[in-house]
Amino acid sequence: MRVGLFVTCLVDVVRPEIGFAALKLLERAGCTVEVPATQTCCGQPGYNSGDAAAGRALAKKVIDEFSGFDYVVVPSGSCGGQIKVHFAELFRDDPDLKARAEDLAARTYELTDFLATVLKVERLESDFGGRITYHDSCCGLRELGVQAQPRRLLSLLPGVQLTEMNDCTQCCGFGGTFSVKYGDISAAIVDEKCRNIRASGAEAVVLGDLGCMLNIEGRLRRTGDETTRVLHVAQVLAGDA
Repeated sequence: MRVGLFVTCLVDVVRPEIGFAALKLLERAGCTVEVPATQTCCGQPGYNSGDAAAGRALAKKVIDEFSGFDYVVVPSGSCGGQIKVHFAELFRDDPDLKARAEDLAARTYELTDFLATVLKVERLESDFGGRITYHDSCCGLRELGVQAQPRRLLSLLPGVQLTEMNDCTQCCGFGGTFSVKYGDISAAIVDEKCRNIRASGAEAVVLGDLGCMLNIEGRLRRTGDETTRVLHVAQVLAGDA
């Protein structure tokens, strides 16, 4: 099985260890994994800001780069959602590119969805342990239906105790450019998320989107919480946390 790993620009620049954890998980599950060296951004920031031309240019680039793989796996619900849901919208007036976008969408999976649904992983080589809570990122949950999959994988780790926080499916306030344009609203939303994390009694909050991860971790640290860990689910499942 030949898998193309779409690392995402945020992981590549800010937390490359998440990309390496995803690679490790896929290879352990028996996949032949390739990372196209020319990949950059999925185009979501431009698309969300109304720059359709930039969104189309980057979408076509991704379609070309990942055309030859059996599957494309993304350790991010937001980038995965952009590829699976919005690429075809960008090319609704171009039948050829729309068809190619739909073909790519059918082969693209968020990381935990791929591990749980396609590969049906039943064993993980991770000794991670502790009390955790899980934050459901908006795009992964609402665009891709990712909710049970990461929890099922986490349940395979005998040392993990998962305690659900209140409003675990509520937005963390990041929303990409939303957090820049509406800083006060974003801060109020993430403050509520941080209160729920603390109230759960968890030692770590685990999630599947780096944007949410940075937003939550940044707010926890700025409000004096230096102990609650904020971890990408790939790091936990791979034993790299």
